[in-house]
Amino acid sequence: MSDYQTLLIDVAEKVATIWLNRPEQRNSFSPDMTRELHEAFGRFEADDGVRAIVVTGAGKYFSAGADLGRRGGSTFSRPADLNTGDADAPDAGHTAQQRTERAEPRRMRTPVIAAMNGSAVGMGITLPVGWDIRFAAADAKYGFVFTRRGIVPEAGSTWLLPRLVGVSQAMELLLSGRIFSGAEGAAMGLFSRALPADQVLPAAQEFARDLAANTSAVSVAATKALVYNGLGQDREHSHAIEHQVFRWMGNQPDAREGVTAFLEKRTPDWPLSKAKDYPPML
Repeated sequence: MSDYQTLLIDVAEKVATIWLNRPEQRNSFSPDMTRELHEAFGRFEADDGVRAIVVTGAGKYFSAGADLGRRGGSTFSRPADLNTGDADAPDAGHTAQQRTERAEPRRMRTPVIAAMNGSAVGMGITLPVGWDIRFAAADAKYGFVFTRRGIVPEAGSTWLLPRLVGVSQAMELLLSGRIFSGAEGAAMGLFSRALPADQVLPAAQEFARDLAANTSAVSVAATKALVYNGLGQDREHSHAIEHQVFRWMGNQPDAREGVTAFLEKRTPDWPLSKAKDYPPML
């Protein structure tokens, strides 16, 4: 996968690790890096050989946010923006847009884990807020600094952050744009874990390998969808859909394999395909 100019990629034990690879620019997001990241997401989403994706930063930073030193100024952070300026390119158009939409993390069947090995601000934190799990460096600095730049938070963070940390805490972070540590972020519930910087990536990869080996890809995908869809549903409707999915999954080969593997005290060999098999009600 050497065709990426701004990313480094490794796939091992069904875990894809992506390094944001602009260390001289503190891994700030250029349009090319944003596009390549979503392209990589789309590639791994379609690959049954990849069960989890870990994203980290090359060097000591995770990401300094949007590259404010380049021309244009737009962050290109939303998937719909990724084709801007390429309308005449051979691969542009509806097919590229569909591919980008499938790679939106909350709609992906593959878990996306942020291994935030160093400091991150702006777009460098709002994008991971939309991913599934976040590990952070305890002593690193993080911040939603938008109001201090004369703009507003983006990438859906004003909708999701209050649901992660509560309205009052989200208001404090978003209105002030203040800097906080990884340890403080974990105490709020923004990060799952805060660790020494050199332990962040190994811990995220270990978690991802456990997912890859011991969980059903379709069960994980369906659980993601139930959680994210449920954020916009009332409780009764969410419960009804959950019950339908529970019954559907219970009649699938993965359920039989999960029980059999447990009783036989072995690692499961899941028969269902992440890419091809999915509850019809989701």
